[in-house]
Amino acid sequence: MTVSGAKISEALADLTTQYPAIAPHLFNENNELRPFVNLFVGEHNIKDLQGVDTPIKDGDKVMLIPSIAGGSLTLTLSQREREQLPSPSGEGLGMRAQ
Repeated sequence: MTVSGAKISEALADLTTQYPAIAPHLFNENNELRPFVNLFVGEHNIKDLQGVDTPIKDGDKVMLIPSIAGGSLTLTLSQREREQLPSPSGEGLGMRAQ
């Protein structure tokens, strides 16, 4: 999928505009990225860079990978929400900056 933005926060805004159902799974009530959401620019975790202010450029590969820990989690989405999510593939949700 392709998203636009000069930094991670802008790319996430574009992503949630394209797929609104994903927003509450990425952001908390204060519109902050949830701690279990891991974003990588290339091989670098944005937590080790500038967080959501990390700059990105055209063609950068941004990967969104949720943390997975023991136990189980049941996520219930409506049919409409499921239709708005991208198809699952590979290790995570891959995005390309545009």
